[in-house]
Amino acid sequence: MSYLPIQHVLKTLPVGTEVTIKGWVRTKRESKNAVFIALNDGSTIHTIQAVAETGQLPEDTLKLITTGACLAVTGLLVESQGAGQAVEVKIASIQIYGPADPDKYPLQPKRHSLEFLREIAHLRPRTNTFSAVLRIRHALAFAVHKYFNDNGFYYLNTPIITASDAEGAGEMFRVTTLDAIKPPLNEEGKVDYSQDFFGRETNLTVSGQLEGELGAMALGKIYTFGPTFRAENSNTTRHLAEFWMIEPEMAFFELEDNMNLAEDFVKTVIRYALQNCADDLAFLDNRLKEEEKTKKKEEQSDMGLLDKLQFVISNEFVRLTYTDAIDILVNSKPAKKGQFQYEVSWGVDLQSEHERYLVEKHFKKPVILTNYPREIKAFYMKQDEESNAAPGPTVRAMDVLFPGIGEIIGGSQREDNYDKLVARMQEVGIEPEALWWYLDTRRFGSAPHAGFGLGFERLVLFVTGMGNIRDVIPFPRAPKTAEF
Repeated sequence: MSYLPIQHVLKTLPVGTEVTIKGWVRTKRESKNAVFIALNDGSTIHTIQAVAETGQLPEDTLKLITTGACLAVTGLLVESQGAGQAVEVKIASIQIYGPADPDKYPLQPKRHSLEFLREIAHLRPRTNTFSAVLRIRHALAFAVHKYFNDNGFYYLNTPIITASDAEGAGEMFRVTTLDAIKPPLNEEGKVDYSQDFFGRETNLTVSGQLEGELGAMALGKIYTFGPTFRAENSNTTRHLAEFWMIEPEMAFFELEDNMNLAEDFVKTVIRYALQNCADDLAFLDNRLKEEEKTKKKEEQSDMGLLDKLQFVISNEFVRLTYTDAIDILVNSKPAKKGQFQYEVSWGVDLQSEHERYLVEKHFKKPVILTNYPREIKAFYMKQDEESNAAPGPTVRAMDVLFPGIGEIIGGSQREDNYDKLVARMQEVGIEPEALWWYLDTRRFGSAPHAGFGLGFERLVLFVTGMGNIRDVIPFPRAPKTAEF
């Protein structure tokens, strides 16, 4: 018989159907009259129970059916006699594909800490938590591509190896074929990159934005969705050295258009997850509720996972300027009582605690902040006209803030004026000659355009309710972490 995923068997097949199921043993228990084997194949959070009468299976076979072993079970689908399941499989035959030594297999049927599971990242997808996270990650990735395709965007593959630093941060991984100990030197005693593979210094990309802008200035609307790299020595729950970025860029979009797109985009992909990952989200919602019970009352969240997701898709996002947000924060009770860890004043880069206060306490809605101080934003953001509304020069930036996580999207209208862009590059120490190709789009048919970036793992983190970003990517890359 052909193999059917357990999800399909549980949802669609009638009692009385002969089936073959395949998967990994989660548990095996024996009673006086029967043997019960719970199988899972990764297609669903649920297991299916396979039942054999005592003595039906040879002892040699029974010994090999342990947690972690891989089996194929053929039998009849019957009504289950146990609680919590509608059907089970009455075993006719079993084939053992691969045993798992119970003395060595690390995923025994008990609760394991997330820290321990990171040490065995090659096996953790077999747990309920990580299989649920990875199925949701897949659904969100599909929803991203579907959204942009349905809205007339073109998928642009920007380079992973690049000679530019889009953020101007300089925290990049170098790509070279030169000898690491004795590289060739030029007359000035510096590394001679003209002898390197690409003939110049190159790095792993931190963003596809600059190349994305080039695509938008020809195709109208594009998006990138690919791996990006940051050589930040950050051992935090929110940073990875390798992560995936979603970056749409749109010709003829201004700041308001950019905000409208960002709000519609995140609502649509979250709605897709709610509609298509109900079982996995229900499991993770319950998991989070149990986790919250272990925290001090003042540290517990007011909203469960499903509540947060509904909160985002059900509310219009509040839009206000950075300057207005600073006024709210400065006059807030936490600021007056010294409860913020970081002081807040006009010109500072807002911290997560400030962003979450605006979302969770003040407005009780998702928030989009706009018109940030020029000095704390990237060189490519369009400069605002001088205004008395703000103490200093601002740019047409926007950040989307969510409950529990703070900033989830950062974007802006891009500077389309050649002279202003060159002047700003020189201000921050970027040689215009190094980005001559980028400046050409301002020389030849410049147009208003805008875009934003969303770290995919940040989105998965929010939708799954996990607390550490290393738990929403299959094989995390972080400082001193590249085992798998």
